Amino acid sequence: MQKKVQKRLFHLYTGELAATVMFAFVWLYYLQRFEWAALSFSTGYAFVLLEFILLQGSYYWFLKHQQVKRGTISLLPARKLRLFRALKYSNTVLIGIGGIVLIVELMSFKPSFYFFLFLYVFAIAEHINYYYIRLSYQTKEEIEDWLNNKKLRRSRLSRELKSLSIKKPAPST
Repeated sequence: MQKKVQKRLFHLYTGELAATVMFAFVWLYYLQRFEWAALSFSTGYAFVLLEFILLQGSYYWFLKHQQVKRGTISLLPARKLRLFRALKYSNTVLIGIGGIVLIVELMSFKPSFYFFLFLYVFAIAEHINYYYIRLSYQTKEEIEDWLNNKKLRRSRLSRELKSLSIKKPAPST
């Protein structure tokens, strides 16, 4: 069982990392191939935001993989969870700034608007997927479970972050 979990976590973190690298290559391809994709602040902002969030997911699954590899299936250490809580907050701020960029883009409506919108919505979806509700169901069993229960589950990281806020500080002596 532990080997199966370890393999799954390996695929999760390497998959997220591969997606991050692949998106960078796609980004460079679009910049060279299509005039409308010329680097603008808005598309660059949305792209960097997406990459930043994907790297967080990759790092989280890497840490979980390392735990299982060591024979530990538990919550991340509190200091790592505090890091992810700070990243969650910074993502929220950056997504908010992206909302302002979206309004500016709507007012000017450049040809790159749809590219910006795609990247921005993708970044928001990834943030939600990691920090709130699990949006990705990859195996047949996961999809069947989702269909049977008719509800979305909280993400694993969200559950771990909630445990951080539940823990009470040790009494001082």
